[in-house]
Amino acid sequence: MSKPKCKILCVDDHRDTSEMLQLLLVEENYEVHTAATMKEASILATEVEFDLFVLDKRLPDGTGIELCEILHELKPGVPCIFYTGDAYEIHRHEAMQAGAAAYVAKPDIEELINSVHKLLSQSECSAAA
Repeated sequence: MSKPKCKILCVDDHRDTSEMLQLLLVEENYEVHTAATMKEASILATEVEFDLFVLDKRLPDGTGIELCEILHELKPGVPCIFYTGDAYEIHRHEAMQAGAAAYVAKPDIEELINSVHKLLSQSECSAAA
């Protein structure tokens, strides 16, 4: 019996970004869900067992930093990757302080996919990828 696909939640208020990430990561054999707000992401995180969160830094109802902290409380041990246009070192530092496992500046999609593979390679679901 094969192991389940790794499940990723992409949180970005720009639907085109979420849809692009979903298409690219599904091609990499991941199951991808999307959310546009902190509230939507928090609800999904309690309903679905995700293996990874991909977060934008700016959301309509808060920040990705706040969401990363909330997700770490809801799902300890599930890594967060920031994929954001805020590329300054201070933003990277804030994200890492909040518990992020990686910080990738948009539009470096190749680095994001590499970070996803790296973080999920040790996961139980990685055998399905």
